[in-house]
Amino acid sequence: MLDPESRPDAFHVAIIMDGNGRWAQRRRRPRTAGHVAGAEAVRRTVEAAPALGITTLTLYAFSADNWKRPRTEVDHLMRLFRSHLHSECGRCVENGVRLNVIGRRDRLPAGLGDTIAAVEYRTRQGDRLHLRIAIDYSARDALVAAAAGMDKDGIPSREGFGAALAKAMNASPGPEDVDLLIRTGGEHRLSDFLLWESAYAELMFLDKAWPDFTAKDLEAAVRVFLARDRRFGGLTSTAGFKPNHSDRAEEAGS
Repeated sequence: MLDPESRPDAFHVAIIMDGNGRWAQRRRRPRTAGHVAGAEAVRRTVEAAPALGITTLTLYAFSADNWKRPRTEVDHLMRLFRSHLHSECGRCVENGVRLNVIGRRDRLPAGLGDTIAAVEYRTRQGDRLHLRIAIDYSARDALVAAAAGMDKDGIPSREGFGAALAKAMNASPGPEDVDLLIRTGGEHRLSDFLLWESAYAELMFLDKAWPDFTAKDLEAAVRVFLARDRRFGGLTSTAGFKPNHSDRAEEAGS
């Protein structure tokens, strides 16, 4: 267990949950078995997050590019999303977890958008953890949509653009800066995930496939994060400190 004094007041962890298919293939099982095992890893991670001081957890479940995958795999994933939204809703309410699905909803199977909206409504009072699931999500598409929706008169503020970006990706509240971004599966790239929000994120890449990710892995990642020296362009050590936007602007101009 981490010392409460060492935790930031607001702590946003984002995870690219990679390696489900390869995990299954190494076991000579269908890729869909990897996604089922990955859903169990999601449950473990969500349950462990609050005790580690994580206040916002964003999980990359399905990218806008994942529509290119075989139809049978995509259909299975969409059924899995729907099933777990139903099965985990009560657990989220009980444990104070507020769920928000970010990304497009117009391309989802019929009825899935309604299920998402219903679960978001039922969990809206959760104040222990803000859980965000990215489905049909593309950071670049969200940035383009936000820019298109902005008032063309004058230069927008970061806060104003952030509000437009939140609207573009169905996020509530607006996009929160990512403190720690973890990617499993052995790959070392962001894959179009939270590009705006990850400007100052600490990055951590793990060889372990997502279905094998445990609460201990999450705690180890948080411990490494808390030991890092985060200067945000300045000179003063800021381990465990998260400055506001005005602090960053001053540092960038110094």
